[in-house]
Amino acid sequence: MDRKVDERIAHRDPIGSNGEVQRVSLKISGMSCAACVNRVEKQLQSLPGVYKASVNLTAEKAVIDYDSSTVQVGDIRRAVEEIGYRASDMASQVEMDTEKAEREREIRRQSRVFIFSAVLSLPLLLTMLVHLRIAAVPSILLNPWFQLALATPVQFIAGWQFYRDSYFTLRSGNANMSVLVALGTSAAYFYSLAVVLWGSRLGQHEVYFESSAVIITLVLLGKLLEARAKGRTSEAIKKLIGLQAKTARVIRNSQEMDIPVEGVTVGDVVVVRPGERIPVDGIIVDGYSSVDESMLTGESVPVDKQVGDEVIGATINKHGTFEFQATKVGRDTALAQIVRIVEEAQGSKAPIQRLADIISGKFVPAVVAIAITTFLIWYFIGDPGNFTRALINLTAVLVIACPCALGLATPTSIMVGTGQGAENGILIKGGEHLEKAHRLQAIVLDKTGTITKGEPALTDVVVLKGFTEGELLSLAASAEKGSEHPLGQAIIQGAKDRGLPLDNPADFVAIPGQGIRANVGDRHLLVGNRRLLQENGVALAGTEAQVSDLESEGKTAMLVAVDGDLAGVIGVADGVKVGSASAIQAMKKMGLEVYMITGDNQRTAVSIAQQVGIENVLAEVLPEDKAKEVQRLKDAGLVVGMVGDGINDAPALVTADVGFAIGTGTDVAMESADITLIKGDLKGVVAAIQLSRSTMRNVKENLFWALIYNSIGIPVAALGLLSPIVAGGAMAFSSVSVVTNALRLKRWQYRESGGI
Repeated sequence: MDRKVDERIAHRDPIGSNGEVQRVSLKISGMSCAACVNRVEKQLQSLPGVYKASVNLTAEKAVIDYDSSTVQVGDIRRAVEEIGYRASDMASQVEMDTEKAEREREIRRQSRVFIFSAVLSLPLLLTMLVHLRIAAVPSILLNPWFQLALATPVQFIAGWQFYRDSYFTLRSGNANMSVLVALGTSAAYFYSLAVVLWGSRLGQHEVYFESSAVIITLVLLGKLLEARAKGRTSEAIKKLIGLQAKTARVIRNSQEMDIPVEGVTVGDVVVVRPGERIPVDGIIVDGYSSVDESMLTGESVPVDKQVGDEVIGATINKHGTFEFQATKVGRDTALAQIVRIVEEAQGSKAPIQRLADIISGKFVPAVVAIAITTFLIWYFIGDPGNFTRALINLTAVLVIACPCALGLATPTSIMVGTGQGAENGILIKGGEHLEKAHRLQAIVLDKTGTITKGEPALTDVVVLKGFTEGELLSLAASAEKGSEHPLGQAIIQGAKDRGLPLDNPADFVAIPGQGIRANVGDRHLLVGNRRLLQENGVALAGTEAQVSDLESEGKTAMLVAVDGDLAGVIGVADGVKVGSASAIQAMKKMGLEVYMITGDNQRTAVSIAQQVGIENVLAEVLPEDKAKEVQRLKDAGLVVGMVGDGINDAPALVTADVGFAIGTGTDVAMESADITLIKGDLKGVVAAIQLSRSTMRNVKENLFWALIYNSIGIPVAALGLLSPIVAGGAMAFSSVSVVTNALRLKRWQYRESGGI
């Protein structure tokens, strides 16, 4: 069995589990870098009953799969709080839309702390003008006691968060960014304090309060700018939540009443007027209109709706007034499912992030060792006996090495990428799927409903003798009125479209695998395949050419016999969707091998494949064998994507490296596929792969700049060529630059050409 299938089965039914495997998303507050992420993940995964924990720094969220019979959500929260972080319920925050307010409160708090620190640090920064002989400053600013008075509140009030975080981190046997900041600034502060108190004994007079205070101020500025930028990465969720209607007009006791949307129950009849948002999902029972579904599909053209059609909550009614019966409310609506999928994707971890995690886990201890080595080399070899210079270089190494940018490199890009996908009708279930899509080498396309419309339509009426086209079609359609077969319905719809009169059949009999037999008025009709007519003694001479021509065009040929004589041939075909051919050409331009898979016969399959430009055809494949064909391609060394409708294609979707479900689909489609394409055409597949490639290129750019920054910065600081203040500024703005680069993905757009 495929590894991916094994993983999914294991996820749903872990070996030895007596309880139910559940998933919870928790808001994690207080994380500052990738090392914090590692600490929280280790703590969560150490709990009995927790099978998987994925922590996202940018989203400040943890997604945990756990055995409810072994561990409870309260236990998980307490475990997080034991190591110094705060955990709260993410789901309730989404429902109440408080996430935005909480982030704004955090930004306001960071702003107040930064302003407090900046006001006290500015006079200290001015003293650098004297050291650089740029300008004179009031003598009070040079007084070490005055500098001590300014630096102390910065060190222990503004900088308290670094000490607190360092305490919990070190207590758990780890180290993170806060440890580096606390060590570096404390070294400068306490050295300067010793000079103030015992300078004459030590023979030292230079103090470095400005270094410790300004470094803290710059780090706080970086955290503030980072918080503002990170807020923009989650705009997709905010937009989706904002689409939900606040009230609904329902009919109860024969009266219309406005109620909060939360009060709508399944079975309620809801009235929607022009210009209003549809509050929940349902089926139209009266009236008609056109509906703007761009929030789901990205398609700006309104869709006509009439009785029996489905409407989706949060879409906008454009023109008519209609009534619909609610079928899905609350968490079951399409919008709620989309929000859930996007949230889980943004909280997930892409495989490439493991590189950053591994580096970050070893990084801080290595930096502390480098800093100590730097101090010793400078004190004993580089500038023997110069404690001040050795201390400053140690501080610069500690500050420049903070791995904030490294921890943000991947999750910020994944968040923005999945958000852009949602806004363009591409629902990606996890960062691993977004990453894997860019490596696809082959795409397997189901024919019916994917390449084609999935609805057969009348195409040809060939009359052999004794009837006009209208007469023959009217008789055949009347006979088919007793049938529920899609081919029969296509004939009926074709007759209706032509305005032909239809009678009710008598003595109707459906013969599985052959066709139907019925009486229409005083006529006896047979409509079906060769076998049906042959078994009823109807001569087929003279029809071979017509039937062969229709089948060569990918059409199903249905023979019609009237009163025992062959009267004609009717052609029915499942037409190719508009845009399928261009999307397939775009896939080829992207370097993908494209396959079509279908249960149809070889001739029909090849005909459809030729229409859309596919050379690789897998025909006459049973639904249960589609997964085997996908596995065969994987065994050949290809990274394979499967595109289907998510129902009979579910095994193949799961087997593929990346499964794409076409159309709004069903719950099965959502569960089976890695990527759900709200639009019903293949352009979504091209767009998803383009988005994946753009996102992964963005991630690699972020990782490059984060790693190159540390790789260059640490040696420069160790060589004494970088002051702690400059190091603090560079460290602070490196995180902002990574987030800003990730936000460039918000400009991503689908390209018809297939390029990235």
